[in-house]
Amino acid sequence: MAFELPALDYAHDALEPHIDTRTMEIHHGKHHAGYTSKLNSAVAGTDLDGKSIEDILGGLDMNNGAVRNNGGGYYNHDLFWKVMSPNGGGEPSGELAEAINSAFGSFDAFKDAFANAAATRFGSGWAWLCVHKGGELDVCGTPNQDNPLMPGVGCGGHPILGIDVWEHAYYLNYQNRRPDYISAFWNVINWDEVSARFAAGK
Repeated sequence: MAFELPALDYAHDALEPHIDTRTMEIHHGKHHAGYTSKLNSAVAGTDLDGKSIEDILGGLDMNNGAVRNNGGGYYNHDLFWKVMSPNGGGEPSGELAEAINSAFGSFDAFKDAFANAAATRFGSGWAWLCVHKGGELDVCGTPNQDNPLMPGVGCGGHPILGIDVWEHAYYLNYQNRRPDYISAFWNVINWDEVSARFAAGK
């Protein structure tokens, strides 16, 4: 079955003022749609056809640029939309909060580590919060559309939170002020979704 562009759970303007309407329209309707279409073309007629995106990325031949770039772009953006919400922000609770405190010392220390990974990613890429089997957390970054599911990226575990730091994710509203965009992201994080991914990944 072909991959389909996932619908958003909220309107394009729902994350204003933190993420602007026009960016959402272009980012979801053009960029993510493009990755989806090109991924379908890349896997059609191959032994990857019919596999889940997680299985494709987990066993990926990293020299297969079409699947690496478009499969990563498809998966990464699907996660990105889901870990944001108009009712987001605040702090996590329960087991996720405990795991963050255990791994980083405090929620503020985690925020600093995550923001640093996002701010210092040269060029295009992502910053991630990942969970390993057993519940241990870490923060890392990947270039371009790579993600922690892919082999050999030096960033293991299962991604449960990610921020897109490609310029197309923020430039219309923030121009070159990536740190301002990263700061705004904290206001829209859907911690219920992140917590559910943590529970499933640990």
